[in-house]
Parts: sequence; structure tokens; C-alpha cells
Amino acid sequence: MLGTILLIILILLLIGAVPAWPHSRSWGYAPSGLLTILVVVAIIALLTGYI
Repeated sequence: MLGTILLIILILLLIGAVPAWPHSRSWGYAPSGLLTILVVVAIIALLTGYI
């Protein structure tokens, strides 16, 4: 249950950091790249049973 909530929050953060939004256009791809790494780590943790 906790892992699913964490994954949903990380996906929402990833969508919010996409440089297409006006508030984040000057940030470049760094925030979405970092959040993508966090999502991948969370998925791996879910699949291996750590979360």
C-alpha cells in the first residue's frame, strides 16, 4: 500500500517537472531527469520487495 502511494506521488512529481509547463521551462531537463531516476529506483524497490 505504501509503495503504491509513493509511486503515484513520484509520477505526479515527474509530470510537474516536465519542461513544457510555463513555470519550469527555464529549468531544463534536470528536474525531470532526477525524478525519472527516483521513479526507476522506486519501481525496482517495489519489484524486489524492499517497499
